[in-house]
Order: sequence, then C-alpha cells, then structure tokens
Amino acid sequence: MTEFQNKLIRVADLNEATRGLINEEKAALFERFSTHMLKVNEELNLTAIRDTDGVILKHIVDSCAIVPLLPEGARIVDIGCGGGFPTFPISILRDDVSVLGVDSVTKKVEYVKNTATLLDISSISVSNRRAEELGKDAEYREKFDIACARAVGRLNLLCELCIPLVKKGGAFIAMKSRTTAEELEESKNAISLLGAECENVINYTLTNGVESLERTMVIIRKQTHTPQKYPRNNSQISKKPL
Repeated sequence: MTEFQNKLIRVADLNEATRGLINEEKAALFERFSTHMLKVNEELNLTAIRDTDGVILKHIVDSCAIVPLLPEGARIVDIGCGGGFPTFPISILRDDVSVLGVDSVTKKVEYVKNTATLLDISSISVSNRRAEELGKDAEYREKFDIACARAVGRLNLLCELCIPLVKKGGAFIAMKSRTTAEELEESKNAISLLGAECENVINYTLTNGVESLERTMVIIRKQTHTPQKYPRNNSQISKKPL
C-alpha cells in the first residue's frame, strides 16, 4: 500500500465512528479520488483544505462517519454536495446505495459528475437545481430514504430544504460540527411542521492522533407527509425561518 492508503486506514481505524470501514481496495480508490480532487481544486477552489492529512481527516473520514447509519439499498440525496462530500465517500464504501448530489453551483455539479465518470462510479447522479425547487418537484418530493447535508447551514433552515425530499419513514441526517442546544431548540418548530421528529443526536470525536474534531449527527425521522406549502422559496426560508 502507498503512504496515503496506510494513513487513511490508520486514521479511520483510530475512530469508533469509522473503524473497519476502509480496506485496502477502498483506500486505493480514495487515493485516486483525492489526487484528482486536489488537482481540480487548483482551478475550481473546491476546498480550502489542500494538505493530505487535512483531506484524510476533515473530508474523507469525517464524511465516512455517516455510512453505518445508511439503510441497505437506500436512495440518498446530498444537499449542497460541493466538492463531493459525503457523496463520494458514501458511494465508494456502499455499492448498494445510490446518491443524488445537489448543488446550485454549476462548476461543482459538473466536477462531481465528471469525477464519478472518471472513477467509474455509476451510482452517483447530480442535479444543478436548488433544494427548494426539487422539494416541489413530484419526481423528487418524498422519494428519498435519506437526505443528508454536511456543513451547509443552520439546522432549522436545512430542515425545510431536506425533509420534504424524504419519504415517510426515512430520515434527514444533518452532519455538523458540535451542535449547540440552542440550534436544536430553534429547529423544533420546523421539524414538527414538516412532519418529522428528532430521533437521535450523536456527538462524537474524530482524530488522526494529532488533531481532533468535535462532530454531531442529528437524525430526524419523517413521520407524516410534509404539507404541500413547504418548502417555501429561498427568500422566505431565509427571511422567516420556521
């Protein structure tokens, strides 16, 4: 194995949330992905993290933490997929799921699409539309087992973007840095109005042995159908959060 592959497996296995997820074969694919991402990043500015240690801990391992929570054969939508996190880590580790990466920035969507082709990952598709538009579209509304969003915005705003895309019984998983009680409290009304309830809040730490990251995953379970008036348009969501 290469130095990158050894380091990636070591860091993943240091953490309970990602232990045992990455083998040698997957590590090799992650290395191809990372090399390509950093090369493209020189022009597209996909991420401010440009060092190998940072990519391994703050992007790859951080994104992999959601993988054990995904049901078998799930249809997943990643809102604000950006440079492909967690879209690519999910797809690399889980051959049984499909992921729709959604981002309003065209260059990022094209990057995800082209990278999936380069890596021969057929389970990734993309959409260059806003999440609130997809939530009104019958082709996407309440069609996903899991909606996820990583480091995108405040939880109450994300709920209105993501929950309408989740089918009854599915879940919205918000991947955040350590969420405060205040942010959870301000989201209660939105979660209820959108037909869901907070099922679990998982606080955990990720480390590479030198640096540590405090992380939270908020699991919000869809209980009933979301009222048709949600999601509202972007200006309404921003100016008057639920």
